[in-house]
Order: sequence, then C-alpha cells, then structure tokens
Amino acid sequence: MRVIILVLIAFTWPAFADVETIEDDAGTLNPQDTGLNMLKRKIELGMTDMVTCSMGYYVTKSGNHDLARKFFQQCAEAGYPGAMTWMSQMENNGLGGDYDPGASAEWDRRAAEAGDPVGKFNYGLDLMRGHGVPQDTELGQQYVDQAAADGLAIAKRLQGADYDLDEVTPDADNWKYAPLF
Repeated sequence: MRVIILVLIAFTWPAFADVETIEDDAGTLNPQDTGLNMLKRKIELGMTDMVTCSMGYYVTKSGNHDLARKFFQQCAEAGYPGAMTWMSQMENNGLGGDYDPGASAEWDRRAAEAGDPVGKFNYGLDLMRGHGVPQDTELGQQYVDQAAADGLAIAKRLQGADYDLDEVTPDADNWKYAPLF
C-alpha cells in the first residue's frame, strides 16, 4: 500500500509544483488564477466583472489597503454598488489613503442612487449626522426609510428606535460623527 502511495505521489507531484507564468506577444501561459497575484493582475488589466469585484473583501482582509483601494475604486467606477460602499468604508477609516468624510459620503450617495439598500442606509446616516455632507435629518430619514422598505434589517431597527443613531452606532465614534457643516 505504501508503495502505491509513493508511486502516486511521484507521478502527481509535478502537477502541484510552482509553474512559471510566461507572457509574450502570443498571450499568457500558466497565468495566476488564484490569490492576490491573480487579483493584482486583473486590476492591472482593468478587469471588472462581478466575480472579480466580489473578491475585494478578500483583498481588504489581507491588510493590503492600497491594493484594496485600487481594486474597489476600479469596481465602483464600473458601477458595482457593493464596491462603492467599501470605498466609503475605506475613505471613512483612512484605509489606503487619508480620512475623507466627504468622499465617504459621496460613495454612499452613489451607492444609494444605484439602488443599493446599504448605500441608502449609510447615506441616510451621513445626512442625519451631517458627516461629509450638510446635515439634513429629514432627508436622511427618507433614505433610511427606503432602505427599510428594501428589507434592510438595520434600517428597520433604526426606524423602530425613532431614528436614535445610538441604536445602530453607539457612542464609540461620536467624536468622528459630529456634524462638520
């Protein structure tokens, strides 16, 4: 039995070895098809399909925020609302760039306009707080209401708490969300 296993390993081992990627005028032989290197290549090539853009979370969690920012920006510019909300999160936390509440709110607005319930909710919070945009509580509540009508549970929770922002974002970030306008 051990001999059979050793023979199988000997014959299949080359299949698992690192294979060199070769690029020339005829194309790419053995391209990276998994991992961060594959994602970097797709960004370089300007590829923004749904599956590729859905992998942005993986890039963010890798801790490579510069790459994640490039990745999400490319996908957001291509119209993917989920990437827009991630760009907002990155701008709002200074990941891969400076802290920029105005840019964060703008990404939330764009996601909301694209019909994304999370974008609607987040933009509603931005408006209610006056964070990155002039404060407009009434308009903010309208966006939260739209997100709740779309079925977003956290938006329904905020409605049920009579729009008390501490219900969904307790005081840990009050310093950050003080109105800027």
